[in-house]
Amino acid sequence: MINPNIDIVVKLEEKIDLLVERYRAEKEENRMLKNQITQLSDQLAHGVSSYSSLEEDYNKLKIARTIEASTADVRDTKLRINQIVREIDKCIALLNR
Repeated sequence: MINPNIDIVVKLEEKIDLLVERYRAEKEENRMLKNQITQLSDQLAHGVSSYSSLEEDYNKLKIARTIEASTADVRDTKLRINQIVREIDKCIALLNR
């Protein structure tokens, strides 16, 4: 006949072993999740840095295009003014006849 105390101790040891195994599994999963968080944080930082760089480049391009468009507009405006001045000169010449 088995002593009931021994049976309780055996069951307790089995439960402790199971608990230790679960603890190790959870600890390993926790370690993996921490590594994943670190990797994702690095990716996020890289993405934010890339976004900032691209946004800065976009703003520079916008300014450059604005200046470029202004230069073209100035040239067109000068040509239009010269054309109007020539027409005025023709009208004055006609009036002086």
